[in-house]
Amino acid sequence: MAAGRFAPGHLGELTPVVPFELVDAVLEETRTVQQRLRDLPSRVGVYFLLAMCLFPEVGYRLVWDKLTAGLAGMPVVTPTPKALRDLRRRLGAAPVRALFGVLAGPLARPATPGVRFGPYRTVSFDGCSSQKVPDTARNRAWLGRTSHHGYPTLELMTLVETGTRALVGAVFGPTAEGETSYAARLLHLLRPDMLVLWDKGFDSNDFLARVAATRAQVLGRLRANRRTPVLARLADGSYLSVIGGVRVRVIDAQITVTCADGTVFTGAYRLATTLTDARRYPAATLTGLYHQRWEHESAYYALRHTIMGGRLLRSGDPAGVEQEMWALLTLYQALRTIMIDAAESRPGTDPDRCCFTVAFQTARDQVVQATDIVPADAAPASLIGLIGRRVLARLLPPRRPRVSTRKVKSPISRYSERRDDGRPDTSRTVTHLDVTVLEPVDPQPALPTTSRDDRHTAPAARRRHRILALLQQDPARLWRPRDIATHFGDITLDTMYRQLNRWAADGLIHKIGPGLYGAAAWSPTHLQ
Repeated sequence: MAAGRFAPGHLGELTPVVPFELVDAVLEETRTVQQRLRDLPSRVGVYFLLAMCLFPEVGYRLVWDKLTAGLAGMPVVTPTPKALRDLRRRLGAAPVRALFGVLAGPLARPATPGVRFGPYRTVSFDGCSSQKVPDTARNRAWLGRTSHHGYPTLELMTLVETGTRALVGAVFGPTAEGETSYAARLLHLLRPDMLVLWDKGFDSNDFLARVAATRAQVLGRLRANRRTPVLARLADGSYLSVIGGVRVRVIDAQITVTCADGTVFTGAYRLATTLTDARRYPAATLTGLYHQRWEHESAYYALRHTIMGGRLLRSGDPAGVEQEMWALLTLYQALRTIMIDAAESRPGTDPDRCCFTVAFQTARDQVVQATDIVPADAAPASLIGLIGRRVLARLLPPRRPRVSTRKVKSPISRYSERRDDGRPDTSRTVTHLDVTVLEPVDPQPALPTTSRDDRHTAPAARRRHRILALLQQDPARLWRPRDIATHFGDITLDTMYRQLNRWAADGLIHKIGPGLYGAAAWSPTHLQ
């Protein structure tokens, strides 16, 4: 720890990860070094912010007492809560953001288990919109309200190394901007040796093209309504296609899950990947690899629940929220760094078995009790201190296959009610997984080049009568012109468009939207 009256206390083994020299460098770079001699200099403010996230359940003065617990016998100042609040305001968000930028990045080494797929390091994009902030006028003006609860909510987007759950990059802001927009700000962090995983919703043409321009590989889920042309069928059941000018391989897979209690249900993945070599990267293997995307959810669980305990942030204004979020992300990355260093010290240890809760609780205890503190100038071999030893002593058992339905115990949660799709309501152990790659369906039959002339046919056999009868069979269904033309097989698409528009103008049928027709007036009930 630093010496003298202006020592910031200690953060135990986190201090060598965030050394004084690094803090001083980012303060100098962001021009936030104090301009006069103070009892609370800027360096103290950085460590106070980290300690504030380490102890989110107590107020400023108790955080300060814990931060300086190891300075017994030294002339430590006793600031008021107002002085600590003024210290935060004077410091701003810039130095903490710069500090996170230094610490962020992949932590795995080439031989670390579970972090690579062939020559590629697996990373993932995902957003989190569950971090709430105090309901103040300034926070509402910036973030607005959500429909699920009364608190303003941040949208956090991160790029995570799935094998270690380390943060490669992060951005956040109002939820109204959208996940793809935030993810685009992190594309500069992608490298040609990375394989990017993402959930459905990131598969827009523009975003896929921008990711492909970084030369990183992609394995992402497609939305159900996206139509991909079949350019060439491959031996493993996948097929080559093109999305937004990017050549991809599409995998339609059905997954049958058998649980220990006998429950069986099926799910489906529709994946697109730029790994087009089916012999080197079989479709079933890629389908199993895509499951690694869920490691991203474990990273958010550690942030929201292990560190924050589900609490709101402290800050009542956007500047404070931004500062606090960067401090929270920096603390998370520092803890992950120590955990991965501990795993690397024991060859063959999978970082997935290191418990984040053990590391976090040990870091808290270490600060308060001032025990087993590693000097900032210690040799690298001695950096496996108390946190590392406890993590290695309490390794989690190997990951067991299990299924758990996404469900939040909140009466106003968007997941409080869901359709009965066969998935169990509680966590179940999975005993068997069966992945079946589905062959692409045959393309739609070609429509005729000319429409049948029915001017001289009986009224009941004419086109208008046949189409109106078809729509009346299921009044709640919405039809597209191509579907109707394909159903009868004797009408061109051009004729179908013109006649449906004319009949809708005459009131015989209803035009619900662009290219959507029905036999009944539209109401929300019909679309459920």
